Amino acid sequence: MAITAQMVKELREKTGAGMMECKKALETSGGDFNKAIDILRQKGLATAQKKASREAKEGIITSYIHMDKIGVMLELNCETDFVARNEEFRQLAKDIAMQIAASNPQYIQREDIPQEVIEKEKEIYKSQIKGNKPPQVIEKIVEGKLEKFFEEMCLLDQPFIKEPEKKIKDLITEKVAKFGENIMVRRFVRFQVGQTQDE
Repeated sequence: MAITAQMVKELREKTGAGMMECKKALETSGGDFNKAIDILRQKGLATAQKKASREAKEGIITSYIHMDKIGVMLELNCETDFVARNEEFRQLAKDIAMQIAASNPQYIQREDIPQEVIEKEKEIYKSQIKGNKPPQVIEKIVEGKLEKFFEEMCLLDQPFIKEPEKKIKDLITEKVAKFGENIMVRRFVRFQVGQTQDE
């Protein structure tokens, strides 16, 4: 199938990838638009993993207030001031701040959770399992519950409220692929009226 300039343009508009990358993806997929998107997403993930080791010292601090009851401050980092000033990067920061307001994560990523907290959760899950099940079955059940726990507690593992089929880490990965820079959530704080810090 001949790859037309219009096809490349449409794919570029949809994914934000470069013209040549879009053309190659369409050629590889035999002109299949959805397959081409998948190819670009996979490539983006690989690109993001490569860039994850690079330092991200630029960025912005943004805030989000929900009905004067919930407030979030977020620091989102990138590598250059050029990207930090980009409207799409700023929108990403706003979206993440909104996510924090709505979903109240306690950690940025699962690696931030103290091991003792994870072990305690595992013990709770094991105690909830009824009947005499084999150890490997118990382990599978615990793993499944732990994944749900990570989804609830860790910002990067949470489904994005605007597009629940994507996780926040997928959203960031897409932007890393688009901007060609490492992007990371440095820190955030969430306030809720009437809530103490320990709650």
